[in-house]
Amino acid sequence: MRNISTLLIRFHKVILILWLAAAVVMGIFASRLPSMLEGDGFRTDGEFEQVQKELTNTFDFPKSTVMVLFEKGANESSEAFQKKIRRTLAKIEKLHVSSAIESPLDTPDMLKEESAYALIHIDEKTDDMSVVLQDINQQIKSEEGMTLTGGPVISEDINRASQDDLKQAELIGLPVALLVLLFAFGTITASVLPLIVGGITIVIGFGVLALIGKNVDLAIFILNIAPMLGLALSIDFSLLFINRYKEEFRKHSKTEALITTIHTAGHSILFSAICVFIGLGAMLLIDVDIFKNLAIGGTVVVVVAVIGSLTLLPALLYVLDDRIYKWRLLRTDKDSSAGWRTFASAVMKRPVLIAIAAAAILIAGVMPVQNMKLAIPNVEALPKTFDSRKAYEKIERDFMGENRSTIYAIAERKGGWLNEAGLDQMKQLEAQFRSKKEVNEVNTIFSVNHINEPKQLAASLQQPEIKKQLQPAIEPFIRGDKLMIPIHLKVEASSNAAQDLARDWSGQHWPVHMQFGGHPKFNQEIYDEIFNKIWLVLAVILVSTFIILMLAFRSIIIPLKAILMNVLGLTSTFGILVWLFQGGHLGMEEMDISLLLPVLVFSVVFGLSMDYEVFLISRIREYYLKTGDNTQSTVEGLATTSKVITSAALIMIVITGAFAFTGVVPVKQIGIGIALAIAIDATIIRLLLVPSLMKLLGDWNWWYPFRPQKHSEKQRP
Repeated sequence: MRNISTLLIRFHKVILILWLAAAVVMGIFASRLPSMLEGDGFRTDGEFEQVQKELTNTFDFPKSTVMVLFEKGANESSEAFQKKIRRTLAKIEKLHVSSAIESPLDTPDMLKEESAYALIHIDEKTDDMSVVLQDINQQIKSEEGMTLTGGPVISEDINRASQDDLKQAELIGLPVALLVLLFAFGTITASVLPLIVGGITIVIGFGVLALIGKNVDLAIFILNIAPMLGLALSIDFSLLFINRYKEEFRKHSKTEALITTIHTAGHSILFSAICVFIGLGAMLLIDVDIFKNLAIGGTVVVVVAVIGSLTLLPALLYVLDDRIYKWRLLRTDKDSSAGWRTFASAVMKRPVLIAIAAAAILIAGVMPVQNMKLAIPNVEALPKTFDSRKAYEKIERDFMGENRSTIYAIAERKGGWLNEAGLDQMKQLEAQFRSKKEVNEVNTIFSVNHINEPKQLAASLQQPEIKKQLQPAIEPFIRGDKLMIPIHLKVEASSNAAQDLARDWSGQHWPVHMQFGGHPKFNQEIYDEIFNKIWLVLAVILVSTFIILMLAFRSIIIPLKAILMNVLGLTSTFGILVWLFQGGHLGMEEMDISLLLPVLVFSVVFGLSMDYEVFLISRIREYYLKTGDNTQSTVEGLATTSKVITSAALIMIVITGAFAFTGVVPVKQIGIGIALAIAIDATIIRLLLVPSLMKLLGDWNWWYPFRPQKHSEKQRP
């Protein structure tokens, strides 16, 4: 490590030039990233995807559909309203971007006295959806009372809102982070360095993700979550590095100070990164695109943050020399360890009381977790102020009626369906689907013509003239040996009842080959994939962390205690989030918890918390090996590390917590979740539970049965 440190210092100018060049080149690619992001990333390879392809390729379902909501003006007549609809749809048709348009004037179910909606099926050859949406919007803006909505529009709005949110979070988070750094370092020069490293990390990270995005579909949420992690971690790492460098610089030359800092703080940064990588890597086990995206995006920005902290930052410090103390605004060289030592001693005097009180607070936070409702982000991800959300919700409320969701069944039968045996089997399938209480309506060729008996319909199809008349009714449902049956449900697609139905039908033995799709199936597959794999993800994170901590501290108790405290702290965080969002408290919009949140927050924060744990316990162990006094070692460890840990945690809270003021709900929830988890870890756990339990367990903290302790260490139990 020393040789590497020496090389970094010797070639510091080359390193600075390389980083500058990388920032410029990657900045060009980074600017293209937002336009490359599409969709929410909730996709998994399963039956839903197969049925979706079948519906598109075989039954001519459109790949993309947008909706236009028409609202009648207060003084507008019904005739004028209908003329407006006809005129607007004619304009859209002339754009030649749609494969078909379903007009409310041709479909009574899509038209009411005061409102109507049209479906615009977009040509599958369209490459740039944003341009198409702009063109359609230009046509409908010329008239009043019309709003464009639907999946592609909502996706586009989430992308735009995410970009605005990122700017807003930076405007809030970075100035506050600078203030925290000023209180930590006292000088403008030292305080600005972490922000420089953080900014370059985001630019290069975005550039790398843009290159990856050419071959991998990246979700919109990366635009907020990747910089949230990258900026927070790079500033966090820089804080730890600069703090140690300033300590060493007071005693040694800048070269020796940097070598020692790279050797010591560098190890802590690498360990922290490994812990975060474990959490991010574990998410790859869940076969859903969004978690793979977040694992890739998070890994990229963390790698850049680590490399920047260990190469760019030392090079900048070397060039600055003692100018790091320039432009001092605050005196921060006063030793604050005395106050922390007093605090730690007070905690150690009443360990049982403190431990019980801290645990009670955390358990109180855990209680609401039992009511947690998880949801896949959809239109509710947008702020209520967005027109596309308001229009979509109005269409859903006014026109969907009892059909809350639809399952599409694809049945394949050798010999086809238009003979008596096939029609009889179709009738049996229809009856079997109708028998479920959740089903409102089943559409087949029997439901769209006046012949309801298989034998009679088979006989009619033998006559060419009648078959020709029935062909328009047959084509939407039957193509060759394949039959498509829309099954309309009375329950929401996200409900347990709809998911249970989709799961049961897929697992059932049918007389013909059957596959099921639609939103209920989509939700069922996503939920099942996450809940079936989450235990494996947790096992990987917990076991890996235990092994790393056990080897680092030569202890069995400390890793177990750290893991249990982290799990308790994170569960308490989830409970508070349920209270905030599901309960609609403290001004939050009442809504379910995003399905992203528990997996992402646990995976990321568990690693970050272990970083603070290692930083604290390393100092405690260092004193313990010298003195053999567990109590005094804990006091000294807290006294010497609490300022740095608190500052680092505060930076993380500020950067991630700034997203609480953003509009995209899943990002807001994740930002608040990470900030809240770090706050709980840095206060209740790190300052109260850790010292009290260290006192209660005494020398048992250091029990390690696998290897005899060194002679210099105190005899352990």
